[in-house]
Amino acid sequence: MTMPNDWIVPDWPAPVGVRALVTTRCGGVSPPPWGATPRDAGGMNVGLGSGDERDRVLANRALLRGWLPAEPAWLRQVHGCLVVDADVLHAEPPQADASVAVATEAVCAVMIADCLPVLLAEARGRAVAAVHAGWRGLASGVVQNAVARLRLRLQDPAAEMIAWLGPAIGPQRFEVGPEVLAAMQTSLPQAAAAFVPTAGGKYCADLFALARQALTQANVVKVSGGGWCTASNPERFYSFRRDGTTGRHVAVVWRSID
Repeated sequence: MTMPNDWIVPDWPAPVGVRALVTTRCGGVSPPPWGATPRDAGGMNVGLGSGDERDRVLANRALLRGWLPAEPAWLRQVHGCLVVDADVLHAEPPQADASVAVATEAVCAVMIADCLPVLLAEARGRAVAAVHAGWRGLASGVVQNAVARLRLRLQDPAAEMIAWLGPAIGPQRFEVGPEVLAAMQTSLPQAAAAFVPTAGGKYCADLFALARQALTQANVVKVSGGGWCTASNPERFYSFRRDGTTGRHVAVVWRSID
């Protein structure tokens, strides 16, 4: 079996044993509007609650599972700042927007359809994390919380982390109101640098730049990735802002035993 060549394997200086990938629209069984393109079947929608039939979503998740060492630690994402441990058994997906893992083969996972996935790895490969970083999560400190949780799990407050930014709605397409800028400035003092004024008192916001600010605040300086715009590429990516009814991608990261 060959991995869909459209899926993204992060290009980052990950330590030995750290693995990661991000799905795209292709590689599954869902029909439009969750299809491999807006017109075609074969969509890789992994989002329960997206309007797609549950059986199809579970079939897509089973296909994903074939590329992973274990079932992903699915989360009930709420655009918040809570972080949980992916290597601890949960009876149901916990309400959280980030997970961390120290154990090998525990798969951290976040679903996305415009929000930014931030993947983290400790520089020596001792721990990993996946973060769902929409604007609300960024404003409430989800990235900083995930980094802090990794260091706490390692009992090493000086542990060096590296980060990778996946696909998200880009700064040319993410128009927001002044309340978003105000919310960001409560936690990121330099947030205004990531906002460009547009007509009607609104702004175009740069999630990638905001995430880099949050990472800098957490003393994470080695950051790769960024730049894929979900809203601008309907042939490859789902986008909630663009389509409303749409699927969900997943970004996963884990520590391998090999």
